[in-house]
Amino acid sequence: MPPRACDAHFHVFGPDRVFPFAADRTFTPEDAPKEELFVLHKLLGFERGVFVQSACHGSDHAVLLDLLAAAPDRYRGVALLKATTPEAEIARLHAAGVCGVRFHFFSHLGAPARYDDIHAVIAKVAPLGWHIAIHVGGQGILEQYDFMTSIDAPVVIDHIGRIDIGEGLNGKAFTALRRLLDRGNIWVKLSGTDRIAKQPYPYADAVPFARMLADHAPERVVWGSDWPHPNHKAVPNDGDLVDLIAAIAPDETIRHKMLVENPAKLFGFA
Repeated sequence: MPPRACDAHFHVFGPDRVFPFAADRTFTPEDAPKEELFVLHKLLGFERGVFVQSACHGSDHAVLLDLLAAAPDRYRGVALLKATTPEAEIARLHAAGVCGVRFHFFSHLGAPARYDDIHAVIAKVAPLGWHIAIHVGGQGILEQYDFMTSIDAPVVIDHIGRIDIGEGLNGKAFTALRRLLDRGNIWVKLSGTDRIAKQPYPYADAVPFARMLADHAPERVVWGSDWPHPNHKAVPNDGDLVDLIAAIAPDETIRHKMLVENPAKLFGFA
């Protein structure tokens, strides 16, 4: 990894005895505490990272704030907010290093928020410079296209949009994703090749999609591990995922943008 490389998408779970999971959660992961993450990042060579709050912790951000307090210069956070979240709480999260809010459109994570509520949250966080993370899958890029283009703030699409790669590189959803990147305020995480692949590692059927996006919009791509890979049917080895970075971005200049320059700009690292 180059100096200041960033893992732009990971989670921390619990430990449950210290940071209990939400009572209304739709899944219960195994504990994956920050200490394990720090060891992994040291091993893989990541000096920076972005903790994405998980639905299993809901809107209780204690676990996120704990990690940010442990390494404030190295990490940033993405929160899960409601329209009713007080502005004082948003200010507290912002001061701690939170720089984004996430909205999902996956039934297994619970019912998505109403658009009116989502826009109310965006109105609160946009003045702070936060990005809006969008988690969709299948045809979700097409279904949420108008919604995403209605947002003036930076938008970050998680996990290559979790498209169906069976449609091919010219499929409607993947074509729409590239068109979204052309707007200038929309970014994509080149994480989750392991989630969209239909073949086992090294995910030869999925890597070309990530590579095309890196070539298409090198200024608006970042990379994330998605550790510890919640709700995954075949949890990958994180070292294997890192080894695929060179296949996703063979060009060293693009690779440096994806790992260092773009995350610094998007997430506000010094």
